Amino acid sequence: MSFDERALIEHVTQQRWYGAKSRGVAHSQVLDSVIVRATEPKLALALVEMRYETGAHDVYQLLYSVHDGEVEIDDDVALGCELFDALRAGTTLAGEEGTVEFHSVQGFASRASAGARGRSVDAEQSNTSVVFDDEAILKVFRRLEPGVNPELEMLRFLTDRDFSNAPPLGGWYAYSGGRLGATLGILQAFVRDGTDGWELARDDLAAILPRLRRLGEVTAELHTVLASDQDDPAFAAETPSVETLGLLTATVDEEIERVFVELPPDAEELAPIAGRGEEVRERLRSLAQGGSIGKVIRVHGDYHLGQTLWADGDWVIIDFEGEPARTFAERRRKRSPLRDVAGMLRSFAYAARAAEMRGATVPETWEADARAQFLDGYLAAVEPSLLPPGSGGIERLLSVFELEKAVYELRYELDNRPDWVGIPVVGIQRLIDGTGSA
Repeated sequence: MSFDERALIEHVTQQRWYGAKSRGVAHSQVLDSVIVRATEPKLALALVEMRYETGAHDVYQLLYSVHDGEVEIDDDVALGCELFDALRAGTTLAGEEGTVEFHSVQGFASRASAGARGRSVDAEQSNTSVVFDDEAILKVFRRLEPGVNPELEMLRFLTDRDFSNAPPLGGWYAYSGGRLGATLGILQAFVRDGTDGWELARDDLAAILPRLRRLGEVTAELHTVLASDQDDPAFAAETPSVETLGLLTATVDEEIERVFVELPPDAEELAPIAGRGEEVRERLRSLAQGGSIGKVIRVHGDYHLGQTLWADGDWVIIDFEGEPARTFAERRRKRSPLRDVAGMLRSFAYAARAAEMRGATVPETWEADARAQFLDGYLAAVEPSLLPPGSGGIERLLSVFELEKAVYELRYELDNRPDWVGIPVVGIQRLIDGTGSA
């Protein structure tokens, strides 16, 4: 199937899952096309290369239908249903350059019947998801990278070890041959009646507070399971070199310098940290002075309240893909589990602000109470060898990761949500002044 190049570029660059909006596209081409259903209307997927003016390129997965010769791009639900049936059947389909193989986890196929009704998930941003009869959910990866997607790796590992606080893997489909070998999508169990942790906190801070100790416990159990197999080199816990913390802080130091140089002058909301970049860097150096950092393991990588669901009286952790802007190699890198912990603690600061913006009265101690609940649960349940010895070492390393996160947030909010800039500013100010964590 041929596509008009300009129309293809226009379509892809307008999608919310398109990740290079600031780049100019010089050229686009279809690398391969695979027919999933041959009867009218035909349903197919295509691998499309977007080549930028800089010379770099990305590959995206498109879903499309053909009826009476007319092409309709992104017929998500109809094609999602065909992909679901192919997964259940373990089908292999040939394209013009390569093949798509569908794999089903044993025992999962019965979770939803063939011909299941599908519905799209509107909240999805970087991928496309279709839910089938509230029993299973298919995530179609849009921007593709060579190799096994980290989310497939993570879910397969957790499912094999019966980790009950993440939706089990049901199957996946992948492309091989031609110029690319890549995971195209995954199938998981669907969490019925799950309430997004971010929405729960934003809408009712008082209701979520007593549940945060359990969230800390579940997070600890996740990290302990991820570190449990020393025979799997992709997941075995490792003792990092003495240079590891130095390399981490050097990276954060560079980001601090870059962000503070670019701070807009005379912005009132930035007054508490304006001109204090060197103080932030000095605080980072003091936190990085010697000491063990525990073990490094595979972690969630993009951990916050929005990656959790409250369902049937317990927490479920979702979306193990990692930060979409990072490469697969970066997402697979083993890190201290406290990096996930820091992400969740920063999420509490955002939840309090979001509730305030919706007109709620936020108790002055809510964020501190939320942190305490979560950390108490986490530290009581995690495998101790994964963390630095002693409370001082834990607090020191956690502060490094919170500072890293707060500086990232500052850059993001300046570029995208100026009304939210005050949240990272307060966090950075706390660390400068030594009045607590970010």
